[in-house]
Amino acid sequence: MIVGCIDSRVPPELVFDLGLGDVLCMRTAGQVLDEAVLGSVQYGVQELGVPLVLVLGHERCGAVAATLDHLRTGAPVPGHLELLVDEIAPAARRTRALTGDWAEHTMRAHTAWVRDAIRADPAFTSAHVAAARFDLDTGLVSLLP
Repeated sequence: MIVGCIDSRVPPELVFDLGLGDVLCMRTAGQVLDEAVLGSVQYGVQELGVPLVLVLGHERCGAVAATLDHLRTGAPVPGHLELLVDEIAPAARRTRALTGDWAEHTMRAHTAWVRDAIRADPAFTSAHVAAARFDLDTGLVSLLP
């Protein structure tokens, strides 16, 4: 099972050279979790016996970029986008002082946080949960620590 982003450049079936029906995919902007996503992951793990949940982040994520823009400007977040910004902002705040690409640091920290949140939930103890980063330029997937 892959918990990934809605970005059309990162279709899990193509990233991992799989056919339709070979993998369960949950896709939200910035792989943000909500109850519907968690319920879907739980269904896959408990009812279908999925042994692996991979949280897949990617470089140049639009949801991360939008979050950083809102943090930089302090502009109000319209409508339902507030959920996305609220979920990604803690990773952005934790990584703001790091040298290098703030968006990259934020994406990695948020992806690891999503992984850790799923790992910590007792509903998913029967599955291995990992996090990875997809490189849009090379097509490589790297596991995150």
